Amino acid sequence: MHLTALTTRKPWTFLLHSMAIAVLLAGFAPTAADAGTRKARTVSAKKSHVSKKRVARTYTARARSVVRVAPARLSYGQLAGLHAVQDDLDLKSSVALVIDQDTQEVLISKNDSAVLPIASLTKLMTGLLISEAKLPMDEMITITQQDVDTEKFTGSRLRVGTTLTRGELMHLALMSSENRAANALGRTYPGGLAAFVSLMNAKARMLGMNDTRYVEPTGLSSKNQSSAQDLATLVKAAYDDPLMRELSTSPEHQVAVGNRTLQYRNTNRLVKNPDWTIGLQKTGYIAEAGQCLVMQARIAGRKLIMVFLDSAGRLSRIADAERVRRWVESNPALSNPLKGTNG
Repeated sequence: MHLTALTTRKPWTFLLHSMAIAVLLAGFAPTAADAGTRKARTVSAKKSHVSKKRVARTYTARARSVVRVAPARLSYGQLAGLHAVQDDLDLKSSVALVIDQDTQEVLISKNDSAVLPIASLTKLMTGLLISEAKLPMDEMITITQQDVDTEKFTGSRLRVGTTLTRGELMHLALMSSENRAANALGRTYPGGLAAFVSLMNAKARMLGMNDTRYVEPTGLSSKNQSSAQDLATLVKAAYDDPLMRELSTSPEHQVAVGNRTLQYRNTNRLVKNPDWTIGLQKTGYIAEAGQCLVMQARIAGRKLIMVFLDSAGRLSRIADAERVRRWVESNPALSNPLKGTNG
């Protein structure tokens, strides 16, 4: 109702309408007490919200402070009790074999017929087959999703889509144990990955490696297995290949990937050690295999093939090699080969 309409009526009628409007407006207008109550509720709600956030932060901080230590995963050698076998050099590897490359004389033997996972020692066979196939080393190969590790979910600096030459991939596989590089080498072999794995097993049988089995070219699968005796045979065969010697003992290598330059180093620190003369080498590790190392090295004038499997501790395989070198150098005659106490 407009104000002009009210003023044309009788004074008492206008007064009643004015009072009614005032009462209605008073009902909607907040009182000081109401405002104070609402303010108090707002403050209380904010305090409650802050309190909940503090509790949440405290809970999160406590949860983060709890360190969850997963139980150590035992290697196959540990599960088989091979570490209980003692030897004169107190080697930390549960399997060891050192032989003279020329005379085949066994200098050290410890559980050398045990068949265990061999991890990236697999890549020696991968590289040997690629080299023997005489495939073009300058052919460009692209890393694909098929080369991504779905066995152990390891990472790689070679992203899907990276393109390198076959020679560069082989270099990285042997020197830095690059898994995607090794898988790409097998995948692009004539006939594909399945044909390549079949060839790996056929080559093992041809070399007399009767305790050896391969299921893929990287060593990520624990189903890739062999014995120290078989691996010594493989090292000897690989050493006869000049390209295998060169790439496996390269201290470091750079590759250009797009606008990036990736620096890779040898996984075996001994290749840069002036006390060592290494002709061929390969390292390996997965939890099931432990720390592994094979080498051909010249020590005290003798060309020796050394195999260490299932070594406990990150640096123990290197320490075992050093123990062997010192022992050989201090015993030039080597008239009594060392053996483990149970064979």
